[in-house]
Amino acid sequence: MQYTRLGGTGLEVSRLCLGCMSFGSSDRGAHSWTLDEEHSRPLIGRAVEAGITFFDTANVYSDGSSEEILGRALKDFATRDEVVIATKVHGRMRPGPNGGGLSRKAILTEIDHSLRRLGTDYVDLYQIHRWDPKTPVEETLEALHDVVKAGKARYVGASSMWAWQFSKALHTADLRGWTRFVSMQNHYNLLNREEEREMLPLCADQRIGVLPWSPLARGRLARAWDDATERSATDEFGSSLYVESDRAIVEKVAEVAAQRGVAPAQVALAWLLSKPVVTAPIVGVTKIGHLEDALAALSLTLTEEEIKALEAPYTPHQPAGFG
Repeated sequence: MQYTRLGGTGLEVSRLCLGCMSFGSSDRGAHSWTLDEEHSRPLIGRAVEAGITFFDTANVYSDGSSEEILGRALKDFATRDEVVIATKVHGRMRPGPNGGGLSRKAILTEIDHSLRRLGTDYVDLYQIHRWDPKTPVEETLEALHDVVKAGKARYVGASSMWAWQFSKALHTADLRGWTRFVSMQNHYNLLNREEEREMLPLCADQRIGVLPWSPLARGRLARAWDDATERSATDEFGSSLYVESDRAIVEKVAEVAAQRGVAPAQVALAWLLSKPVVTAPIVGVTKIGHLEDALAALSLTLTEEEIKALEAPYTPHQPAGFG
């Protein structure tokens, strides 16, 4: 396993982050493709065995059961001081007032619920899952600062938003002396590279760790364009992210993979890992083979010619994934 610092911090993380959205209890809002605890634990255990120390979940994943499954597995498979646990807040956890968002009330309530479900006294990285236009950014940032000062989180991070919003949050935190975001979890892969225009240069300038979600484009970069999976057939959000013109990129990934004698997923992840601004792609898995491909990508170094070939078919997209 390879390790690196998270942005400009001293925190060491593995170069792959295991995304835990695919773990959850069927009676707790899980998707049809989500794995229950019995089938999730071997994947978490293998990740730990392989040296992955970075794990990402969220309060909304399967109504909190993803956090519960991850917390119990890490307690059995790992030493708490050696792993980095990240979770997120923003999504609606219950109906009615204050059931979601980034108000002070919501943040201070949800961090305690997440800690209880994870079975830990603190999370290493507490992230806002999206921007909340209905709450003043000052209120959100001060609440997150208080979470850190209370010892319930070591660092705070953000996820998909416009670069001007992220810049505003960083500037406001600096002005007020509050804890600033150290990471950006954003939508970045070979099929959607719009983050290269504004967000990634901002992150590089501000020494922000970049944690791409959906690094394999909901699995599209790991299979033939016309192949379907149980997830792709039911994933309404995912169906809005990619377009027919992306087919050429998927075919180029398959071509490079065939020339190298590796799986397409390894090529797509190796491309992301070649970008200096990327700290650790967040890889979701439902099969042991998915995890093994991700691990193998760490040893695959693409040539400049291969990278140019993979990037050549790209056409501008509408930014997607903020909702």
